[in-house]
Amino acid sequence: MASNSAARFGINREKALKAAKTQFFQVNAMPDKMPEPELRKKRSPKEYHVLREKGTEAPFTGKLLHNRKKGDYRCKACGNVLFESGTKFDSGTGWPSFDDARKGAVKLEHDESFGMARTEAACAKCGSHLGHVFDDGPTKTGKRYCINSVCLDFKENAK
Repeated sequence: MASNSAARFGINREKALKAAKTQFFQVNAMPDKMPEPELRKKRSPKEYHVLREKGTEAPFTGKLLHNRKKGDYRCKACGNVLFESGTKFDSGTGWPSFDDARKGAVKLEHDESFGMARTEAACAKCGSHLGHVFDDGPTKTGKRYCINSVCLDFKENAK
């Protein structure tokens, strides 16, 4: 129906979807969240694609995959602290993995994209896509948050 309405008013379907997505993120933004056009300018196309269009970076390519420093992993879109370095582990999957998120920092949503039933992990503050969480983690939480490096900034703890 939306595409018929868009065509009736001479609007390209892709432009209409892009506008709706931009409006969703602007309306649902936190007061301190960067406006959508500014975020698009400040992030690489790959970062923006993963954060806002629910893309995925290629496995074993992320700069934070082998990071062993002590500190906090933050949302690249809004700076929300998501994970602490003590929760990171090597899952062998090719993406940074964590067994627990900071309380209230990550929201989970059912995801059936690509013909799979999964649980999407998104930033609770700005709604940016981060990756997925699985119930096969090796620690007592039983969780494996499989997160795209391009969604994260790392802030090392002061020594």
